[in-house]
Amino acid sequence: MDNLNLPTYDYKVKSEKDKLFILDLIRKKYVVLTPEEWVRQHFISFLIVQKGYSPNLIAVETSLQYLNQTRRADMVVFSSEGVPLVIIECKASSIKTSQKVFDQIATYNLHFKAKYLVVTNGMEHYCCVMDYSNKSYKFISELPEFKDL
Repeated sequence: MDNLNLPTYDYKVKSEKDKLFILDLIRKKYVVLTPEEWVRQHFISFLIVQKGYSPNLIAVETSLQYLNQTRRADMVVFSSEGVPLVIIECKASSIKTSQKVFDQIATYNLHFKAKYLVVTNGMEHYCCVMDYSNKSYKFISELPEFKDL
């Protein structure tokens, strides 16, 4: 797997039937280690270790309905009251962050109405804060620590 523009952590990886699996800290099970999952697991660890997010408030592959189709947000961070605070869309490091990816997360946010949106491919990370009263958003240099959300 690629080296990412995120801190490295001690991951539990195992091989089974010629496939690699990584322990998902949130789902508490081994999942197939794809390039996108590699980015997701790095970002989960980053949120917990560097930003003080509780693993109990992070949901992975959260379902939502959009135009009569079921979609899944890669990660959603909730407040202790269950309010969506952050939506995170992860892509493999080989995938360029494009308008299509930003459109995807904006579509998910029609459902969640989170304050922060994050797009990452493990190399580049984009974060914006929503301003619903002015129907706008602003890119910020980094996602706040959990205590500052």
